[in-house]
Amino acid sequence: MKNYLSALKYCYENGDFVQSRAGNVKKAFGYQMRFDLKKGFPAVTTKKLAWKAMVSELLWFLEGSNDERRLAEILYEDDRKNLIDKKTIWTQNAKADYWKRKSNFEGDVGKIYGVQWRDFNGVDQIENLIKGLKENPNSRRHVLTAWNPPELEEMSLPPCHAFSQFYVSNNKLSCQLYQRSCDMFLGVPFNIASYSVLIHILAKECGYEVGEFVHSLGDFHIYEEHFEQVKIQLSREPKKLPILKFNKKNINEYKTSDFELIDYDHHPKIVAPMNV
Repeated sequence: MKNYLSALKYCYENGDFVQSRAGNVKKAFGYQMRFDLKKGFPAVTTKKLAWKAMVSELLWFLEGSNDERRLAEILYEDDRKNLIDKKTIWTQNAKADYWKRKSNFEGDVGKIYGVQWRDFNGVDQIENLIKGLKENPNSRRHVLTAWNPPELEEMSLPPCHAFSQFYVSNNKLSCQLYQRSCDMFLGVPFNIASYSVLIHILAKECGYEVGEFVHSLGDFHIYEEHFEQVKIQLSREPKKLPILKFNKKNINEYKTSDFELIDYDHHPKIVAPMNV
């Protein structure tokens, strides 16, 4: 994860200090990181990764849900009636004042990632992606996008990780993600892990080994309220990467507890507020 820490350090030391929609930030534009998934799973080790929150969100996306309470069920593996006081990383978005007047039900987050992945104007992109990777691996059209301009106003949060392309070479599956907006302290380590798990799932589904995750950052930034936490993180020495373990299932049948990080040695958790 040294390449992530290099990007974090570059942004903190060289970013422009500006006022953004969600507060003051240090920001820069255009950066690329590469992670060889054969060398270990790229979970951040200079703090604790919110593993279950990350996995459950990815499975929620793959399910195509727009229901934050469904995310709670996937995260806690329990019925929503028992989870009334349990929060998820999308609770703030579901309850945000700017969104409540548009939502259609309690927990509605709109036509976000999963909806677009599974029903982009009637197209199931995940189904088509798997079919294409299996039947035509050399195609240059293995694309997954959440950026649907006519429906951006129907989303509680327009997609930050907006566009990804998958690539097969020497029986290895790789993915390049373009992320338009990159919260370097909280969001980016989460996104790195999420797309790396997705590569593993798709590779196992299609009979490939894993290759690289290539992460292209657009506007990458650090919120002012995270400056002290970033300094703590940059003072820590990264540790050996863990290994991801899971057994193949139907892509629509995975549970959060199916995924395990083996030998995940990390520094203590660093608490920070999330911007919405």
